[in-house]
Amino acid sequence: MKSKVTSVEKKHRNKIYQYVAAFTANLGIICSEMHYGWPSPSLPILINGNYTFQITSEEGSWIAVIPLIGAIFGAFVTGLVVDHLGRKKMVIFSSFPFVVSWLMIGLAKSSTLLYVGRFIAGATDGMSFTAVPMYLGEISEPRIRGLLASVCPVSIVLGLLLINVLGSYLPIDTTAYIATIIPILLFLLFIWMPESPYFHLIKGNKEAAKKSLVKFRGTTNVDEELDRMALGVKEQNENTGKFFDLFTVKCNRKALFIAFGLRTVQQLSGTTAIIIYCKTIFNEARHFMAPNIGPIIFFMVQLIMSAISSSIVDLTGRRPLLIISITGTSFTLLLNGIFLYIKNCTEIDTTDFNFVPIIALIGFVVIFSVGLQTIPLLVMGEIFPTNVKAFALCTADIYFSVIATLVSKFFHWTNEAFGMHVPFFVFTFCCVVGLFFILHCVPETKGKTLEDIQRLLKGEELQDYRRPSKIV
Repeated sequence: MKSKVTSVEKKHRNKIYQYVAAFTANLGIICSEMHYGWPSPSLPILINGNYTFQITSEEGSWIAVIPLIGAIFGAFVTGLVVDHLGRKKMVIFSSFPFVVSWLMIGLAKSSTLLYVGRFIAGATDGMSFTAVPMYLGEISEPRIRGLLASVCPVSIVLGLLLINVLGSYLPIDTTAYIATIIPILLFLLFIWMPESPYFHLIKGNKEAAKKSLVKFRGTTNVDEELDRMALGVKEQNENTGKFFDLFTVKCNRKALFIAFGLRTVQQLSGTTAIIIYCKTIFNEARHFMAPNIGPIIFFMVQLIMSAISSSIVDLTGRRPLLIISITGTSFTLLLNGIFLYIKNCTEIDTTDFNFVPIIALIGFVVIFSVGLQTIPLLVMGEIFPTNVKAFALCTADIYFSVIATLVSKFFHWTNEAFGMHVPFFVFTFCCVVGLFFILHCVPETKGKTLEDIQRLLKGEELQDYRRPSKIV
């Protein structure tokens, strides 16, 4: 009995650095998503003139999406330097502009400073969403990589929940000043974490890679895993990675298609638009529930479900959760669209059914969080080889920013011109198309090493490369 207890304790001790690194790195993601969720409680106050200055609806729509434009710049810069400076330094550096952006929002006396502050936040977001998934994918062992990488999307929801709670009950400037605590904690806590062993191997420093791996694994017996990593990096770096290798090398092209496809499916479900305009959407059901309460319930449910998804993704695999998620999401979007159409375009009295949008949106967040919320970002950190990973995640984050901006503006314009039911019907159709993409194009990466995944994308037989002993 004593040996069993000792074995369990050792197992948890071995993983502690991986867990702590995942938590601290994701403080930047929490801060980033607080910026993305900020418009939900804040824009109605600014547009209605209930603050020290007032903005127009059109200004509000641009203030909402400008971080996505800034993220394009941030991701591009990070993609150029992350393989030179390292994943750790990029994550640490992101804490400084996050503090600046919140201070600018708190001190803003006009929309101009809001534009600048939120653009800086978006640029820093591009930095975080390039470096953090890369870092987590490289430090974690295969059996818990899904869990650790899924901390990232869970942090996304936590950030959204925090800003909706703070923004619903505190003034805009007070909320911004409190939000600076998160990036300060990021700097103070993450600075103690080791650099990714893969980065050290890319730089040719095998001794530093071993020291990093010893810390992350909690054991000195890492030579076999280190040799496997070194061999994988050597194979992938035989030809120095270039940006156009993403498109000219077949397995890279396939990985990019999968990553872009999953991000497209995720965003065409309307999730970013729904997050940005969450309070506006719940305002449609104001006779049933206070608009301040709806978004908080929405993000609390999303947080719980994202945490559940993260805890089971290494057991169920990625594909089953994606299929369940997108099927249920399409149904909830359709339900909301039908209700809004009947309410806005017919003479039917829907007063007794004002609970439907809330039920539909809570259903949306439950089923969306099961797979579409967490897995696309997780897969992005898994499927690219080290020699092009920086270019790939940079490109994927730029693509995400572009498509999220377009979807958010589409939601705003179609809602203003035709009614809110139109974007919900369009999002429903896109989910149906996305289901076919997942069924036919997305591979299962559960339990595979990063090297195994590359061989899978190349169409090679994995058993030919597996060693008889397991890496723990």
